[in-house]
Amino acid sequence: MRRRHHFHIDHAGHSVSATVETGRTAVVAVLVDGKETGHATTHHDHPVTVHVELPTDPPTTASIRTTPGPGLPRCLFETPTTPPHIMSPRPY
Repeated sequence: MRRRHHFHIDHAGHSVSATVETGRTAVVAVLVDGKETGHATTHHDHPVTVHVELPTDPPTTASIRTTPGPGLPRCLFETPTTPPHIMSPRPY
């Protein structure tokens, strides 16, 4: 059975959201300021990392490390200059 889980964080004035669709194949989509900037797939509960850029001057590279399971998915937001931050789950 497939389920969608949503995560969010604000960083450097930008909105970063991740949607994790679980199931036999997990699909991760990342939006920065409402625009899809990255996606990845993985099988079962294998972790996956999605690399994106934040539209700062100069652009900031970031990565979202997603663990689809077991249990509820988890997302970590990382940039080269900051420690990893846990992305907050959203109920919608």
